[in-house]
Amino acid sequence: MLIVADSSALIALATCNCLELLDLLFEKVIVPKAVFDEVIVEGKAVAESLSYYLRRKVFNADLKTIIINTGGLGMGELEAMALYKQLHADYLLIDDKRARKVAQFNHIKITGSQGILLFAKQKGLVTEIKPFLEMLMDSDIRIHERLIAKTLQLAGEA
Repeated sequence: MLIVADSSALIALATCNCLELLDLLFEKVIVPKAVFDEVIVEGKAVAESLSYYLRRKVFNADLKTIIINTGGLGMGELEAMALYKQLHADYLLIDDKRARKVAQFNHIKITGSQGILLFAKQKGLVTEIKPFLEMLMDSDIRIHERLIAKTLQLAGEA
């Protein structure tokens, strides 16, 4: 299976030290150049680990692929959606709420960083996801408490 990743979810997974789960769950993980450029900005908390992880996973997106955009999306999100369509990917890894809505409108199958944690638990790659969610809650990443509670419930850890 192929997954195209956007910056928000990659940053979340790097923050809780879970990037390797992507390689265990998917045959191929790729990002468009704009996403790579967004996540490796010097001074960002996880820039170095993302730069190392993504070094051979960067692809150029063909922006001629039609994505219906309701406005307000960044170049990384648009390129990620275009690359998903271009390569007929299985999933788009994306956390941003507005971008997820646009992706769904464009018939793009999505998952987020918490979805990856749930997949990993279902596959037996991790025994519990609560410690990872706690790492995210302790970081600068904003996640609504209801989403955390729902994820823990789905994982059987509520």
